Amino acid sequence: MATYIDNRKAHFNYTIEDTFEAGIELSGFEVKGIKSGQGSITAAFCIVRGGEAFIIGMHIPPYQAHNIDPGYNPDRNRRLLLSKKEIKKLAEKDDIKGLTLIPISLYSKGRYIKVSVAVARGKKVFDKRETIKKRDVDREIRREYKIN
Repeated sequence: MATYIDNRKAHFNYTIEDTFEAGIELSGFEVKGIKSGQGSITAAFCIVRGGEAFIIGMHIPPYQAHNIDPGYNPDRNRRLLLSKKEIKKLAEKDDIKGLTLIPISLYSKGRYIKVSVAVARGKKVFDKRETIKKRDVDREIRREYKIN
């Protein structure tokens, strides 16, 4: 299980409450682009509309820019492949004020590319400061134990 793209700011900007694993509908050259480590999900989010889930704002450049359709949009909306029960759960969570659906990472599972989707609540500025303080204290503790 190799992780291709990771949303490193997700844990800093959001408090993760629940995670789901979903398949994603991609073209062949998009799969090659992801496997080569290209792409970004930092500005992406998910929505549920009409009984389907979509990921919006995910940028996947083509693997070979000269060999694609001239009308290709690297920021197009991509459908998430979930069961109806999972889509219903996500729709219920998405309707709650203050919760959002964000992608955490893109990884392989067997021969398929999966996306980890999290139900998250945005952090306030003081929560982010606490996270920074905790990280610094942990770093100092690790340094102390490493030296002695």
